Amino acid sequence: MDRLKNKVAVVTGIGAGIGQGIALMFAREGAKVFGNDINGKAAEATMQQAKNEGLVMEYLQGDLTDEAQVETLMAKANETFGKIDILVNAAAFCDFKPIEELDYETSWKRSIKGELDIVFLACQKAWPYLKINGGSIINFSSANRRQVLKGSPALVHCATKGGVYSMSIQMACEGGLFQIRVNTISPGLVHTAATNHLVEDLEILPFLKEKHMLGRIGKPEDIAYAALFLASDESTWVTGADFPIDGGASKW
Repeated sequence: MDRLKNKVAVVTGIGAGIGQGIALMFAREGAKVFGNDINGKAAEATMQQAKNEGLVMEYLQGDLTDEAQVETLMAKANETFGKIDILVNAAAFCDFKPIEELDYETSWKRSIKGELDIVFLACQKAWPYLKINGGSIINFSSANRRQVLKGSPALVHCATKGGVYSMSIQMACEGGLFQIRVNTISPGLVHTAATNHLVEDLEILPFLKEKHMLGRIGKPEDIAYAALFLASDESTWVTGADFPIDGGASKW
């Protein structure tokens, strides 16, 4: 416990899945967490769970594709807790469709905004606060950056997550002068509400389990433990790195 004592973490996408798992784990480890989600009802459910456990967590509902709202989010987090030490960009949305079904305006562009633009905007608006004392940015690439997954038409996802990976390395370079560390986590398939349709497909599920060396689908806490290391002072010499937390899927 207390691996993040006295630290302030901004976590996006706290309403469900990986973002929720990270927000709760960080708060349990002593961080003051300022969350965000576009779904206010989902965020309130996470807040209630945090309250029941006596954790320190606040949140602001908002759209991370809106530059002004992202700027307000970071300013509010700093105003509430006095600083920002950690930024976790867990929020994302993407259309999973084969190339012939991807409408350029409503599918492709929307997905680029939902998985790449929101990472850039959050990092840019948090940057001035992180420069003060240094800190850790944790972005999410994907196993799809290196490989494809049968049954998952992830064309846009592959493109955006490759972009997040490359962008994060450049950010790490620019942040080094200010002791801002930037790393990525590349999850394999994690069982969340967004992937439930794959996990419940009895035809695909055996392949999914076989694809992972450990024979199971990931859980949000599997990813949260890696994020905890990257957010803590245990990783102060780690930057520009990618962590494939994927049950061995990317090596199989």
